[in-house]
Amino acid sequence: MRLEDLDYDLPGELIAQEPAARRDEARLLVVERAGGRLHDQRVSDLPRWLRAGDVLALNETRVLPARLEVRRASGGRVELLFVRHEPAAGGEAWRVLAKPAKHARSGAVLATADGTLTLEAIGEGEQGERVVRVTRGDLAMTLRTQGALPLPPYIRHAPGADDAERYQTVFARVEGAVASPTAGLHFTEALLARLAAQGVGQARVVLHVGPGTFRPVTAADPREHRMDAEWFDLPAQAAATLGAARAAGGRIVAVGTTSVRTLESACDAHGGALEAASGWTRKFIHPPYRFQAVDALMTNFHLPRTTLLLLVAAIAGEELLREAYAHAVQERYRFYSYGDAMLVI
Repeated sequence: MRLEDLDYDLPGELIAQEPAARRDEARLLVVERAGGRLHDQRVSDLPRWLRAGDVLALNETRVLPARLEVRRASGGRVELLFVRHEPAAGGEAWRVLAKPAKHARSGAVLATADGTLTLEAIGEGEQGERVVRVTRGDLAMTLRTQGALPLPPYIRHAPGADDAERYQTVFARVEGAVASPTAGLHFTEALLARLAAQGVGQARVVLHVGPGTFRPVTAADPREHRMDAEWFDLPAQAAATLGAARAAGGRIVAVGTTSVRTLESACDAHGGALEAASGWTRKFIHPPYRFQAVDALMTNFHLPRTTLLLLVAAIAGEELLREAYAHAVQERYRFYSYGDAMLVI
């Protein structure tokens, strides 16, 4: 496929700056693959489209307050985004995105303004990232007390107290992500309870979302794009729940592209069988693709030329996805992390 086939024009006012007043009152565009029909709904209408025996795959990752301002010995400021742990001798090390990166070359010493945390830059990563080692202080504590949530750059306001709650899913449990699995932001405890009472099950998985998920695809041939590594975990209990649902004729409904990649990565690890697995994944899904463990997808509206949009194209079909996005723009759906949702069934 060609990337330009999935480009679209989006008025700036449709880029959501705030979430819906209530999570499940966001709009939901239901895309029926069998007949190519589109339905304008609300997330609170989700029980109408799911049935007893279906199972939701929910990503339990929790967003770290991973953005931290530090200073060089000269006093110059550097902003670090802590992406993931990095193996290193002699102390705790992390892969980070540094801004400006030139001020975090190997050997640079960086510290918080109060001096409670000191870091040394010890190397560079594949995409211009830096590797830093903690030489003094408690990084986890510093991030909790001084770090900021890494809101996406198209959200123009600085992260505030409200974002600390609304940029996390209600089922977020395992810290490690630098971005929220945003399809899950639409769920409330009450909606999950309604679905459970209807006989819709839940399986909790983890994929710690990294910046590579959102890195634009720039290769002329999308197949040449290489994903960054991200940690995933499909626990044995979740795998059993999903497998039993499939065996009984239920559908696996992945909530978010990260849940899709978790399940498909687990299948890859077991020759196509949906069994427990964990580890680093660079899973990149694009058309054409035969899904091994996913029957339906709930997701947000995504930026053009991203791996997320290519994954949705693989499950919805390219032509139907173009129609759905054109409809969403025409009907003024709200796009991206704090925006509305789409259900592909």
